[in-house]
Amino acid sequence: MPVSVKICGLTEPETLHAAVSGGARYVGFVFYPPSPRSIAPSMAAELARLVPTGVRTVGLFVDPDDDFLEHVVSQVPFDLIQLHGKETPRRIAEVKAAFNIPVMKAIKVGGPEDLAAALEIAEVADRLLFDAKPPAKVSALPGGNGIAFDWTLLAGRSWPKPWMLSGGLKPENAAEAVRTTGATALDVSSGVEDRPGHKDPALIRRFLDSVAGL
Repeated sequence: MPVSVKICGLTEPETLHAAVSGGARYVGFVFYPPSPRSIAPSMAAELARLVPTGVRTVGLFVDPDDDFLEHVVSQVPFDLIQLHGKETPRRIAEVKAAFNIPVMKAIKVGGPEDLAAALEIAEVADRLLFDAKPPAKVSALPGGNGIAFDWTLLAGRSWPKPWMLSGGLKPENAAEAVRTTGATALDVSSGVEDRPGHKDPALIRRFLDSVAGL
């Protein structure tokens, strides 16, 4: 099965074009102001109009309340909502019921014990995303920190819902990540940036090319 790629944290038409023309199946917009990749809903709406049919748009949120979700969703058309905070299974179900949009929930992995939550989350989420647990420091963001977890924790595992792999991915290690984990979908953000929050079209193309033949 070909490997699908999500380029997350897009903020400019040039990098959006690099993603979709290079074969990305998902494009992500971040709505979390502390992140250098955060984008205003009005700008995300403009970019979403450039997304061709067949490419899915994803909105990333961190512990959002319904008012904020409504503020964004009313402006930007999404195929998928990504919850990247401490949302519980109950909260995931509430978001799905309120907005009628499929939800992907991030599971932050530091060790095998962190995978225990995946089965419970899979009962309500439409997709899972395995990401590295942020460093234990105040300045760490919920994601996009450019660190990987031990991919062998996912080797040979299967899950009841489709899943993506994230965390520390870059053009040089994407193929290894796929071979180790068996992932059929990858989510990359900082690994295709030339500085925090700024995507590099050349790195986007290199990343997509690195998994194109897998």
